[in-house]
Amino acid sequence: MEFIADFHIHSKYSRAVSKDMVLEEIDRWAANKGLLVMGTGDFTHPQWFREIQEKLEPAEPGLFKLKEEYKLPTIHGRKAETRFILTVEISGIYSKGGRVRRIHNLVFAPDIETAEKTNTQLSWVGNLSSDGRPILGLDSEELAKIVFNINPEAIIVPAHAWTPWFSVFGSMSGFDSLEECFGKYTPRIFAIETGLSSSPQMNWRLSKLDSIAIISNSDSHSLQKIGREANIFNAELSYQGIVDAIKSKDSQKFLATLEFFPEEGKYHFDGHRLCGVYLSPEETKKYKNICPKCGKPLTIGVLNRIHQLADRPEDYKDPQRVPFESLIQLDEVIGEALGVGHASKSVKNLYEELVKNFGGELIILRKTSIDDLAVVNPMIAEAVKRVREGKLTIRPGYDGEYGKISIFGEEERKKITQQKSLF
Repeated sequence: MEFIADFHIHSKYSRAVSKDMVLEEIDRWAANKGLLVMGTGDFTHPQWFREIQEKLEPAEPGLFKLKEEYKLPTIHGRKAETRFILTVEISGIYSKGGRVRRIHNLVFAPDIETAEKTNTQLSWVGNLSSDGRPILGLDSEELAKIVFNINPEAIIVPAHAWTPWFSVFGSMSGFDSLEECFGKYTPRIFAIETGLSSSPQMNWRLSKLDSIAIISNSDSHSLQKIGREANIFNAELSYQGIVDAIKSKDSQKFLATLEFFPEEGKYHFDGHRLCGVYLSPEETKKYKNICPKCGKPLTIGVLNRIHQLADRPEDYKDPQRVPFESLIQLDEVIGEALGVGHASKSVKNLYEELVKNFGGELIILRKTSIDDLAVVNPMIAEAVKRVREGKLTIRPGYDGEYGKISIFGEEERKKITQQKSLF
């Protein structure tokens, strides 16, 4: 069965997350987007875990669905069939090797009992009620010991593996290898998450990751961001079916990942946000990692960090690897086509019209014919075409600042609009 999955999101109980991130809305928005499987996120939070137990019911083995009485109408009118998989992101802050480490890991649980036991043991380490993504003084190797001793079928995946401040390979607090982080449990770590600022191809440059599967997820804090990165499978719809597909790295079962253009991510380039300075790795080297404006250290971004650890060239490709597609979210595409902000009312109206007509955001971005889109709006059709072809300009993101996408120049937008209108 072919389906799209986004395993890493957060609930309303996490910091800086929309109050609308509740199971009913996640269920509905997954359908609007074209996703079938969603991570629950945050299963260690006591209140969220109670909601999971109250509002979800068993579906296929290891998966859950929203009970009928909680269902909400979708934009396109078809009932949401979303499946949920139990997931949580754990933030570990601890000392190792003479440095403070800040590592985020995703934990997948195959059943409620495993999640419950995990919650019990982690509650002895820290306060699980304080945040949906709990911050624990827990070494990643110790986390692995706890989780795998509870259930060997559980999974740990290093989250957004290259983010400078909070990841396994982060320039500011990470390690140079998985072995340094997970110790004797490294053989149990079979996948990493790319994060928004790296693409799979960037990860392929490290031969030591050849045995590691690469997954991509939204890390969404709002409904609109669900599915901005995701995974496409042709596998059995079950916990084990998904795990086996990821482990296999077989592009007949794990079809592709859906990605940001990595330049759009918040940490692609090096930089200093307060000074508005962003630099390529080559420029950073010239300035000896120091901001040329204020003289303070730069935040070293993902591209630079991969340069440091890679043993293959930038253009390296591996045809044996699971392929990927780079997308831009539909509301951003519409906003760029109209020359307005993506949160504007005109964008919302057109978004809903397109989803009603064509059945889901990811279907529109990936599969709907350009001619059909042009019937609704020629500029949006042209914008989608350019995104599919990768014909756009992006000012790279840096030091917590998203990259800025340009599909059209202002004069070009006017010219195309006039031409299409005449046609």
